[in-house]
Amino acid sequence: MIISRRQLITSLGATGLAAAGLSAVTPAAAAADPPQRSRPACMKLSLAAYSFNRLFARRGTPGQIAAAEMSLEKFVDYCAEQQIGGVELTGYYFPQQITDDYLVSLKQRTHRLGLDISGTAIGNDFCLADGPARQQQLEDCRRWIDYAAVMGAPVIRIFAGRTPKGDSEQAARERCIAGINECLPHAARRGVFLALENHGGITATTDQMMKIIDGVDDSPWFGVNFDSGNFRTDDPYRDLAVIAPYAVNAQIKVAINPSNQGKQPADLPRIVEILKQAKYRGYVTLEFEEKNPFDEIPDYLHQLRELIS
Repeated sequence: MIISRRQLITSLGATGLAAAGLSAVTPAAAAADPPQRSRPACMKLSLAAYSFNRLFARRGTPGQIAAAEMSLEKFVDYCAEQQIGGVELTGYYFPQQITDDYLVSLKQRTHRLGLDISGTAIGNDFCLADGPARQQQLEDCRRWIDYAAVMGAPVIRIFAGRTPKGDSEQAARERCIAGINECLPHAARRGVFLALENHGGITATTDQMMKIIDGVDDSPWFGVNFDSGNFRTDDPYRDLAVIAPYAVNAQIKVAINPSNQGKQPADLPRIVEILKQAKYRGYVTLEFEEKNPFDEIPDYLHQLRELIS
């Protein structure tokens, strides 16, 4: 049985925290718990649109999107050809003007091809100081929650951001936590999970991630986006195992970057095993960031299909 961080803190008390290597960053009653998983792992395969990043027009006009080598519609068709179960429609590649009609058209296309929209993503920064720019970030997050709900996408990948120049990380972290907590009630109303990604900045290490997680309100609509390629620590696999129990979405990259060791091929069996040990149930999304996506993605999808089966 998985014992939540909150339950552990409550049972240990202040004296036992130091012995367990934990810190009471925020009151235990407010901390977000990992999902309770009583059944074995069960994973399905998806592909992120970001895998074709260089081929998309970013937030383009209709003409720019039509002229690009890849569009969301073409991407959906490609995923259907690969015989996978889902697609992640990354927010960067939607048109400048997004309407409900457009969102519904994507929902119809994916469903007719037998695909789920496993999630979407936004490029937010919740570390910004109070002011119009920060309010715009919060409004963008709420708007993308609405977009996800219309499409039937269950998860949005969100980011924390980076400490502004001249500011302290603690202050930036407090603003990040406040931003997540401010958006969570809207996410809950629309039935969309907010998945915080380990993505550098103030989420570069497990210690930083846990300080944010411990500050987020307890909500079944909050969790972690497990990104296998984003920890650049001395042992990324160790650190992935720390956040895996909190995962409500998972992304797999084919390379990993341990600190001071340079980029190297990822141990995909080991990564999938970490998710299995955490009893993760949900989509595993390949996010391919290397060259030659058309040539290499099918082979990696085949490997992952075998590993998660």
